[in-house]
Amino acid sequence: MKTFVLDTNVILHDPLAMFAFQGSRVVIPLPVIEELDTFKRSNDERGRSARHVARQLDELRKKGKLSDWVPLEHGGQLKVEMQVSEGLPRSFSQHTKDNEILSCAQYLRKQGENVVFISKDINLRIKAEALGLEAQDYEKSKVDVDVLYAGWREVAADAGAIDRFYKEKKVVLPGEEFKPNEFAVLKSASGGSQSALARFDPKAAALVPLTKGDSAPWGIKPLNTEQRFAIDLLLNKDIQLVTLIGVPGSGKTLMSLAAGLQQTLEEKYYRRILVGRPVVAVGHDIGFLPGTKQEKLTNWMGAIYDNLSFLLERPKGSLETTDMDIQMLLEDGTVEIEAVTYLRGRSLPNLYIIIDDAQNLTPHEVKTIISRAGKGAKIILTGDPYQIDNCYLDASSNGLTYLVERFKGQALFGHVTFTKSERSPLAALASDLL
Repeated sequence: MKTFVLDTNVILHDPLAMFAFQGSRVVIPLPVIEELDTFKRSNDERGRSARHVARQLDELRKKGKLSDWVPLEHGGQLKVEMQVSEGLPRSFSQHTKDNEILSCAQYLRKQGENVVFISKDINLRIKAEALGLEAQDYEKSKVDVDVLYAGWREVAADAGAIDRFYKEKKVVLPGEEFKPNEFAVLKSASGGSQSALARFDPKAAALVPLTKGDSAPWGIKPLNTEQRFAIDLLLNKDIQLVTLIGVPGSGKTLMSLAAGLQQTLEEKYYRRILVGRPVVAVGHDIGFLPGTKQEKLTNWMGAIYDNLSFLLERPKGSLETTDMDIQMLLEDGTVEIEAVTYLRGRSLPNLYIIIDDAQNLTPHEVKTIISRAGKGAKIILTGDPYQIDNCYLDASSNGLTYLVERFKGQALFGHVTFTKSERSPLAALASDLL
């Protein structure tokens, strides 16, 4: 039986991690408990995870002493270990929590346990292997980003099928299986010039033409096929959850905002637009910046304000006029800017919700956000899984790619992966070369 020793960042990443190793022994070193204690007063996701873990451990105390092996429901056992190994190499400081956690894992190995050290800290895994410990990343919520669902694909079809598609407004291709709301670029199998863009409609069980793909919400016209697919999802009232993944400058945020302004200000379908973004650079806390909450958020929401300025800019208007328009939308509540930290506990019905830079969120944080959606709400998550600022996430373990993998196949979900940058020739070249 293997003994899995969990690092603090694993438990903060997934508060249920201690129950994920079925039939095995799970050890939480005492230094991990002490680190969790430093986080428990925080109002961010880490603080909530720390408090949740503390409550779960307190419940396990009813089954026995945590200093011994407490049975878990999945057949495994859990223990809080306070013993540490003596004699770590002199290059290892004895006064850091990380090294104390490693020392605990080393002690268990010397006691004959088949130890596997689990951490999301790459450097700590390297140090563990230097000590001769088996070290692994926490893999439960990881996806294979190389084969991630793209939301669209090219399909070869005979000329007759493409003709029927244009005539009958739907077609079924034998031997081809599609996910609900998956897009297809139909191309002639004989090498002809015939082609068509289609979306798989789960109700009709067939490929149907795009209903909104040629629309120009708030004057923003799609510049390529991928953008047409995205606009079709963003303007489709039956699709409540949309994810847009792709290279910088592909138009993810701009199109999301344009579709939101169109459906909120012109069509009056949603009550207002809520735009959220994770605050990562200063550790999920905006208190280091001066001013009110709105003034603090202004420093973090530059990308949102840039896109709003572009969308609201009048042909002959001045920059002041654009700023005034944005301020009016904020003051009357039509557009609300919020840090995702403060979305927990809210109920958000009939809102058009955009979560930008969602690749910096954990799967647990994404679940928290989506569970806030009330009746009639629509949520759009955008991001680039290769531009992650959260030190404990990567392209495979972030909440955005995890969401795509888990929700593919659901009728109320749509996804598009962008491969082209439309920001400028320079930006496109940078995406390719750098």
